[in-house]
Amino acid sequence: MMKKLSLMAKREAADTPKIPLKRTCVFKFLGAIAVDLGKDRLGPYLTTIIAPLYRELDSTYADQDPTLKNLSQELIELLKKQVGLQIFSLAFSAVQKDASQRRANRKKHKAMQAVANPDIAARKKLKKHKNKIEAKKRKIEFLRPGYKAKRQRNSLKDLAMVK
Repeated sequence: MMKKLSLMAKREAADTPKIPLKRTCVFKFLGAIAVDLGKDRLGPYLTTIIAPLYRELDSTYADQDPTLKNLSQELIELLKKQVGLQIFSLAFSAVQKDASQRRANRKKHKAMQAVANPDIAARKKLKKHKNKIEAKKRKIEFLRPGYKAKRQRNSLKDLAMVK
């Protein structure tokens, strides 16, 4: 059940990061369960509980909800008191290591795909550059209300999925 709740929090963070309702409820429930289980029975579930909390604390999302971050920090402190610093540190470092390994694997996979499919990588790079230019134009329009930036017309070639 804890794995399902942690997965639910993870999915909500990925899909709708601006709406923290489910994550708040999940974090409160995980905190209540941690208090209820006590020090002896909490050990096997520690990494499962820490994983969504770590994700929330480590997030670099700009519009992150500060109350959710505070709640996750409080739960981390509660778990530290509950199980002790040494056991908590081992579990927290395991979660940290797992997250960094996943990031490294994603980065490696992306680099391998760029080498294996250079045409797709080039198209992605061009699209990213185009989006960057459009974002700059939007920013300038926002900062200078009377200014209207030139937009590039969408050609049929851009819309087509060419292989």
